[in-house]
Amino acid sequence: MLVDSHCHLDRLDYQGKHVNVADALAKAKDAGVDYCLAVAISPEKFPSMMEKVQDFDQVFASCGMHPLYVQDQDFDLDKMEVYLSHPKVVAVGETGLDYFYAKEHKELQQRVFIEQIKLAVKHNKPLIIHTRDAREDTLRLLKEHKAEQCKGVLHCFTESLEMAEAAIEMGFYISASGIISFNSAKELQQTFKQIPLDRILVETDSPYLAPIPFRGEENQPAYTRQVAECLAKIKGISLEEVAEQTTQNFFDLFSLAKP
Repeated sequence: MLVDSHCHLDRLDYQGKHVNVADALAKAKDAGVDYCLAVAISPEKFPSMMEKVQDFDQVFASCGMHPLYVQDQDFDLDKMEVYLSHPKVVAVGETGLDYFYAKEHKELQQRVFIEQIKLAVKHNKPLIIHTRDAREDTLRLLKEHKAEQCKGVLHCFTESLEMAEAAIEMGFYISASGIISFNSAKELQQTFKQIPLDRILVETDSPYLAPIPFRGEENQPAYTRQVAECLAKIKGISLEEVAEQTTQNFFDLFSLAKP
């Protein structure tokens, strides 16, 4: 059994690749992916996402404000409070910092990120962190605002081993996406080789970043299997061991998600 720990089910292609959400989940089930965490990119998008996933017991949800959307949408704290009380919501995010695409908005990103860290601590729900070219500020703000109290995951991880180790010290997990299968990701593969398996999750981040051999296509939760197979190869262990441990890791971290 595998868990896709981060996907955007509301953004898949339901005009061509899938009939509907049930179809996408059935394909995932056939590939051995029994559960998914559907992640909202903003409070504004959360209601429409929930309309699509609320009837599926195998889908958990998260609500947050992605750092690349902070300049386009107001962060409504009252709405976030309401949405975080939804019984399917097991985490806060995705949130974080992205200086690669939007360094000019770094101060606004930081303010919204801090608000979400505080919400996660208040509601005791783990954080789902997006971080790119912002290692020092991401770790600093997590430490300053006591994120070790709620823990979380650095999703779609592409940063250094040192950052991974610093996050793990705070009780965080590190998530592997399809990027680890890319031929250009040799350094990242070596990083994941050194991260303890009991601190790793697997994800698709679908519809983005499809793993080899599907690179260039739209990603989907079923391809979590290919990510897990690649991780098993990197670590020199069986797919079954990866599946068992990463699934246990998911339910340990997201304790409100009940298998």
